[in-house]
Parts: sequence; C-alpha cells; structure tokens
Amino acid sequence: MSDSVVTRAAALVDEYLLLWVLLSVGVGLVVPSVALLAPLSTPILAVMIGAVSLTLAPERFRQLRGRTVLTVLVVQTAMPFLAFAIARVLGLSPALTVGFVVLGAVTPELVTPTMTELSGGDTALATVVLVAVGLGTLVLVPGVVTALLGASVDVDPLLIAEQLSLAVVAPMSLAVAVRYRWPDRIGRYDDLYPSVSGLMVILVIGIVAAANASLVRDGGGVLLLVAVGAVVLNCTGYAAGWIAGRRFTRGERIAATLSIGMRDFAVAAALLVGAGFPTAATLPAVVFGIVEMATSAGLAKWFSRSP
Repeated sequence: MSDSVVTRAAALVDEYLLLWVLLSVGVGLVVPSVALLAPLSTPILAVMIGAVSLTLAPERFRQLRGRTVLTVLVVQTAMPFLAFAIARVLGLSPALTVGFVVLGAVTPELVTPTMTELSGGDTALATVVLVAVGLGTLVLVPGVVTALLGASVDVDPLLIAEQLSLAVVAPMSLAVAVRYRWPDRIGRYDDLYPSVSGLMVILVIGIVAAANASLVRDGGGVLLLVAVGAVVLNCTGYAAGWIAGRRFTRGERIAATLSIGMRDFAVAAALLVGAGFPTAATLPAVVFGIVEMATSAGLAKWFSRSP
C-alpha cells in the first residue's frame, strides 16, 4: 500500500471521526452479535494507547508542571459528588444513583490520551492523569460510595490493576521506550499514530454498544432520564476542566477538559457487576459511553480547527 493511500485513509479517520463513531454505535445496537469481539477489547485498547504514546518523546513528560497535574487531580475528585447530585435531582432509583456515583469516581476514559492527541492537546498530561487517577480509584470508589450511599462497593483491585497494566501502562512504557531508542525512525510517522488510535476508538465503541444493545433497548422511560444525566455529567465535566485550566497553556487546558469530562464507562460497568448490583446499575455507564464518545469526537474536531 502506497504512502499516499495510507495518508488519505488516515485523513478520512481523523476528519470524520464523529461520523464513524456514530455509525459504529448504530451497527453495534442493530447487530448485537458484534459483541462476540468483546474479548478483543483489551488488545484493541492496548494498540490505541500504544499508538498515541509513540508520539511521546521522553522530554515531554519532563516538561509536565506539578501544579497542573495536581489541579486536574483535585477537580477529578469532585466528579462522583457531581454525579450523585445529578442523580438526586433527576430522582433516579438507588441502583441508578450508584451507577452514576461509580461512573464519576472511576478513571478518565482510556481513549482520553487519543482524543487529546487528536485535539492538539498535551497528551503526556492526559496520560499521567489517567494512570494517577487509576491508582487512586482503589480508594476513591469504595470511599465515595460509602460516604454518599452508606454501602461500600466490593472493588476488586486486581480488575483495575490488570486493565491499567495491560491497556495503559505496558503499551505506553513500550511505546515511549521505542520512541527513545529510535526517535527519528519512529517520529517519521507521527501524523499517522493518532489515526490508528482513532480507528481503535471506532472499534471499541461498536463492541461496547453491541454488548449492551438489549440493555439500551429495554431501558424504557427511565432511559431518557439517564441520557439527560449522562449529557449533564459529561458536559459539566468538560466545563469544569476548561475553567480549572484557565491559567494553563492551551495544550494543558485541552488535556484537563477531556480528562475531567470523559469517564471510563467500561471500568464503571465492570465494578458494578462485580459488586453484585442489578443490571440496571450499569445503564448510566452504557449510555454515558455512547454520549462521551460522540461529544469527545466533536470536541476533538473543534479543538483541532480552532486557533
């Protein structure tokens, strides 16, 4: 395949990412059998993180400002409380409220570094925040659920540690090491790595939508309320990140906006299932996943075009 064909294909992925995401969601809901690809989710996520991490020269991590990282982490801790308030205002059931609280407490979505790169943001900052919040989740999730709802969630730390290790830490470390060893050879294709990650985003959201197709179709009247809550949580998170980053550089501000607004719906759903909550508790995570992939793709396109 010639370089020109690859370049044109990459441009199609980047330019119309929002359209591809929406089409992928549609296919997943209409063809539930796509869920058979679910075992491939972790390898796909690893490719996604690895590809975007190939753009990260080691000096980019050394340039991170501690105050910036700390600010993003502090705002992150407010998300489960915001989620709880949204669920209460909407009058949602205890199961759905738990779903929203856990959703707010988990890590940023694993595709956040990819979306940050596509947006022209500080990918190193988004990646460091993702790993740091992932480690803090072991304490934050059961802590906030106990404080807000009076019952602790039985979190399996191995579940989070395994996903972070396989899908984030290992591919990121390998990619940065390869970049450090062969900077010129790897840097030659910097324009293509975000497109590879974007393609993985399209695959993941289709698989997730298919796996939860019946849950979405059978949501009934409460599905609308959950959708409203998901949109409010997602957009308020973006706003909080943008406001908190008003003194940041543009790249840092984009990373803060996406890191706080995007939540890892897959981890949230897994924690809820593992804790023995009813299936309905995972509905906020499923709906939020569809919402955030659409909004983040739109934001990525807007950020990349705005000065």
